[in-house]
Amino acid sequence: MNVLVDTCIWSYAFRSKHQEFEIYVQQLNELIEQNRVIILGIIKQELLSGYKDSSKFEALNQYLVYFQNHTVLDADYIEAARFSNCCRQKGIQGSLVDFLICAVAVRLNVEIFTNDKDFNFYQQHLPIKLYSLPYH
Repeated sequence: MNVLVDTCIWSYAFRSKHQEFEIYVQQLNELIEQNRVIILGIIKQELLSGYKDSSKFEALNQYLVYFQNHTVLDADYIEAARFSNCCRQKGIQGSLVDFLICAVAVRLNVEIFTNDKDFNFYQQHLPIKLYSLPYH
């Protein structure tokens, strides 16, 4: 099964040297080797927006070209709004990007690889599947 990788996991791989994040980086590398990674344009934008240095920006952009950008459909935006409204009715706040990730993941029937705790709350009310690290 393919896995939609959230921005935070990519950020660990590209920016963090903290040992506590190494397990996420290792798992991302395994998913890449297995050709199971899905990325969205909005996630690419978030990642690239963190680079002021144009040479680092271009290097990252060239690396990310390897990963197919899955198209976001108009229906995904509508579903994301439904997901947002559903969660808000339950007292759960979230970002528009998070709900868009959820909507696309549901449409594609893929898991979301994140360590953003907000997704645990979303999962209580939305039909999303979260990717679990195999060694935990």
